[in-house]
Amino acid sequence: MTDQAIAAEIGRRIDQLRLERNMTQQELADAVGLSRVSYARLVSGQAKFSNVIAVLRALDQLHLLETFVPEEVFSPIEQLKMKGRQRQRATGSRGHSASSGAKAEANAEDGLDW
Repeated sequence: MTDQAIAAEIGRRIDQLRLERNMTQQELADAVGLSRVSYARLVSGQAKFSNVIAVLRALDQLHLLETFVPEEVFSPIEQLKMKGRQRQRATGSRGHSASSGAKAEANAEDGLDW
């Protein structure tokens, strides 16, 4: 699936949650502080991530984000190596920095902000 298709699928699932709660698009948009048109854009996969979070909060489904991006913990060996310090940056992989920059540019061209 493309990034846009995944975003549209997330929007479709959010809209299904709305329908299960028997709310109109306008009611949910008002609860979040969006226009109905902005909500429709969210459902089509063209939303700011902060608006997606706000809609999930209004639908009492914020816990879904925990499974979406679960918190990762370092292995005990890695924690010992760090001696109690919290990791601040990654070293990255040599030779891959150009491809990750190309992906970021491709996402920007698609109009996705998340």
